[in-house]
Amino acid sequence: MSDLKAQIRQFCSTYLLRLNTDLGQHFLVDQLILDEIVEAAQITDEDRIVEIGPGIGVLTKELLERAGHVTAIELDERMIPLLHEYVRANTKLEVINENALKVPMPSEPYKMVANIPYHITSPLLQHVFLESETFPTSMTLLIQKEVADRICDTKNASMLTVIVALFGKASKVINVPPSAFLPPPKVDSAVIHIDCYKEPLADKATIEQILKLTKIGFSQKRKMLRNSFGTFPEGLELLSAAGIDETRRPQTLSVDEWIALAKIAAQN
Repeated sequence: MSDLKAQIRQFCSTYLLRLNTDLGQHFLVDQLILDEIVEAAQITDEDRIVEIGPGIGVLTKELLERAGHVTAIELDERMIPLLHEYVRANTKLEVINENALKVPMPSEPYKMVANIPYHITSPLLQHVFLESETFPTSMTLLIQKEVADRICDTKNASMLTVIVALFGKASKVINVPPSAFLPPPKVDSAVIHIDCYKEPLADKATIEQILKLTKIGFSQKRKMLRNSFGTFPEGLELLSAAGIDETRRPQTLSVDEWIALAKIAAQN
């Protein structure tokens, strides 16, 4: 057993802490993975970091050693005093006891670095990119491997791939086995890094149109576009006007093609 894993086990035992896996509470206890996360995030002492789901603060402690300020958003109020205890009351730390999906993101530049509860991956990305006034400069996230692969696979895209690609360039940093966590989850995990653009690739109105179109397109992901777009008036004409073959499948469209499709749809 690694020193970190033994330390976390002892901390949880000392404070009689039972983890709620329904809330996605799986503490990362692999120092090498922690190092990979903070290195990928390229944190400086001038950075403001937003962390989602810090738990007792295993990653938080690493972030505080490098960043100028860390805002940790934790839903489980049991964790708040333990978080302060584990990181030893650091003045650079701000803790918010709220649902991260309802907390406004900072108005000033920030980076998001987090081992997030896996069930909120898609809602969190939509909250950050689609519902917030400002966007992070980058996101370094530990998430379910299947979702990480989907986000990064632009040749076999999903609706989430398209959303992320509008706001930044995603790449996988490292795969993470279940043994890196306490308790081990039932799925494999991965760290991804998203370098966010200063401005999204399309304006707000076009992005809203893209969301409508991707919902139509991906409603029948394994079928040709003519099956989904053919179900609403002028859908096939829209594909033709954008120069998109109706026999293609939605996962093969690039983000630029979705943007072009949305702009033509807005003109009709």
